[in-house]
Amino acid sequence: MNKTVRKGLQFLLVVGVVALSVWLVQRYGFDVEVLRDRVRELGFWAPLAIFALRFVSILIPIIPGTAFAIAAGLSFGLGPALIVIFLADFISCSLCFLLSRRYGRDWVERLIGKRFMDRVDRLSQQHLEQNFALLTAFLMTGFFDFVSYGAGLTRTSFLRFVAALLISIPLAHSPAVIFGAKLLEKGQSNLLLIAAIAVAFAIAILTGTLQRKNAQP
Repeated sequence: MNKTVRKGLQFLLVVGVVALSVWLVQRYGFDVEVLRDRVRELGFWAPLAIFALRFVSILIPIIPGTAFAIAAGLSFGLGPALIVIFLADFISCSLCFLLSRRYGRDWVERLIGKRFMDRVDRLSQQHLEQNFALLTAFLMTGFFDFVSYGAGLTRTSFLRFVAALLISIPLAHSPAVIFGAKLLEKGQSNLLLIAAIAVAFAIAILTGTLQRKNAQP
């Protein structure tokens, strides 16, 4: 099957699952505030669990992490969810960089596997240490976890990486949280949700563009 067709079908499947979920909730009822009250009763453990899941999904990139960002928004509301996801992403990406810098390519390959190490190698060869804007742009894409490992293999300083990370996380990682937080809320303006979706599509376009450039010899 053509790669583009396969990705298109995967996208349609995700959209279908989301649409079905929304229809079921609207049809049979669901009170998001009741859910959040139950989550608050769990105290510290609920945000800690989401933090840990998101953290591991970045440290070991074979685990998709977007669902945890959406779940955080749905469970905690916008403000607390943004804090949880920001901390998880910032700490885990920084750790990816430092582990890569400290232990080198062979150690990273043992952690994430050869298949994904090939992607890290391609990213580390994109002259990220010479172009701060390019580093930030790559960190705003869906393969920011690989970029974090790849940047650690370059001469990019940790402070430079952190600066790019502080710019990219709020811009690129927030739409999924906003989507989860606003999707089922009643009486809320849809402008924030529409803006989040627009940003998500822009990031998807950026990811595709950089992936094509990354694939060129």
